[in-house]
Amino acid sequence: MERLPNCLIDLHLHLDGSLSPKLVREIAALQGISIPAEESALLEMLTVGTDCSDLNTYLEKFAFPCSLLQTEAGLTAAVSGLLAELSESGFLYAEIRFAPQKSTDNGLTQKQAVEAVIKGMKSSTLRSGLILCCMRGSDNTEENFETVRLAGDFLGQGVCAVDLAGAEALYPTGDFEDLFAYARELGVPFTIHAGEAAGAESVGTALQFGAKRIGHGVRSSEDQAVMKKLAETGVVLELCPTSNLNTAVYGSIKDYPLRKLMTEGVRVTVNTDNTTVSATSLRKEFGLLREAFSLTDAECCLLLLNAAEAAFTDPSTKEFLRHSIESAFLNA
Repeated sequence: MERLPNCLIDLHLHLDGSLSPKLVREIAALQGISIPAEESALLEMLTVGTDCSDLNTYLEKFAFPCSLLQTEAGLTAAVSGLLAELSESGFLYAEIRFAPQKSTDNGLTQKQAVEAVIKGMKSSTLRSGLILCCMRGSDNTEENFETVRLAGDFLGQGVCAVDLAGAEALYPTGDFEDLFAYARELGVPFTIHAGEAAGAESVGTALQFGAKRIGHGVRSSEDQAVMKKLAETGVVLELCPTSNLNTAVYGSIKDYPLRKLMTEGVRVTVNTDNTTVSATSLRKEFGLLREAFSLTDAECCLLLLNAAEAAFTDPSTKEFLRHSIESAFLNA
């Protein structure tokens, strides 16, 4: 089939990096924030160009959208709008992630930010989960622990997990051992951005911490032992191909180690990371991989089934997702 059926799942989707220009205009108007009238100027503020050279450059694109997520109304509208767009695009389920500590510049508490996002989720009929991101840094330890505590408080009430995001090469995964020990103590499942700007050793550390999934994790392919560990444990990689090309992890999609990871028995999923920053969609990501690696319909179905199984959700929702995917491909 040329087009994926309407049974999409995205497990790695950042709120601030996935605000469409239309949604940005709505959120800005709601809050009385002035933004460029020209579409090209707005897109330049939201999307990386061909001159993006690494993850740190990529991360610069988040300052503007984050400035729109500093009020309860802005956060609620952003999530509600994003889920509406996903629903219209053929999604079954999505996990949206955001860092509540990045929405406190104008006086909101992290708790208020989380509650505002959950309110936006509840306004949508699309099944979804919220992942709270801790941020790599050297002066925000208290804020990170508060994020994990809030994840514990709201677990099962919208929140489904925590994450660690940010400049991986500057702040190694190993520096956050105590943070994830706290998450384990609270019973909060977690994914960790690893194996993106840093190598396979970062993935190995995340596995030692007890991560149930790995954000990106694509550089696991550089270490046979790490791939073996992933295959043995069944820990799933949240692959985001276009984003990895944007940040120059790979120069060409042909260099992307999708086949190598799959051949080694590593369970992988396909995700967008940031639909607006990377100017992509989940259908585009699958299309890119189909063309580069001649993915069959059965393999595309398997990748979506991997996402259903790896979702931070309850067994009945997983069963709904599996059944919906299998039926969609069977009837396509």
